[in-house]
Amino acid sequence: MVKKAVILVSGGLDSATCLAIAAEQGFEMYALSFEYGQRHQAELVAAKNMAKLFNVKEHKTVHIGLDGIGGSALTDPGIAVPEGGTEGVPVTYVPARNTVFLSLALGWAEVLHASSIVIGVNAVDYSGYPDCRPEFISAFQSLAQLATQVAIQGEPINIDTPLIDLTKAQIVERGVALGVDYSQTVSCYQADDKGRACGCCDSCLLRKKGFDDAGIPDPTRYVPGFTKNR
Repeated sequence: MVKKAVILVSGGLDSATCLAIAAEQGFEMYALSFEYGQRHQAELVAAKNMAKLFNVKEHKTVHIGLDGIGGSALTDPGIAVPEGGTEGVPVTYVPARNTVFLSLALGWAEVLHASSIVIGVNAVDYSGYPDCRPEFISAFQSLAQLATQVAIQGEPINIDTPLIDLTKAQIVERGVALGVDYSQTVSCYQADDKGRACGCCDSCLLRKKGFDDAGIPDPTRYVPGFTKNR
């Protein structure tokens, strides 16, 4: 039987790596992205491009209005995206985002009879988000066992987190080894309309550090005036 997986694809570095890993593992891939009221559309353009590059079976973009509840710099234009690094849970945390994303992925996986949902959460080099922790994934896995018809009928859906214990450098190294073109990905919280990164937000800093620590040239496209070496 064909192994099917739903992969959450944001257009960023981590989800592109997840696509490459799922492809290597022989999954028939179904990519799932979300237009949730985020600051820019560039990441969705990148997600669409990455899905095509990896020849996924189907790519859905689901529209949900998390900007309607606000509470995050990524969904509320009145909250500034911090630059230069932060401590604790930053204002770029989107309340309940991964819970909502995984719930919708779980529904689609059940319809598809997919055995896995792949999400690129990471507990090592991450921005302090509570819904990127192993404890959260474990709790959601328990929910998936209880909440779905397929699970109670003996076809459990696994929540796969292949990047959970990797540093950003290790993620970059794994992706490069699998042929990921990271120049086509967008990780920046405030990228411009052309998908060029600011170079200053938490996501940009973590991404740049990953390439630096891996000793791999940074292919990120930055806004004019930003110097990679600074």
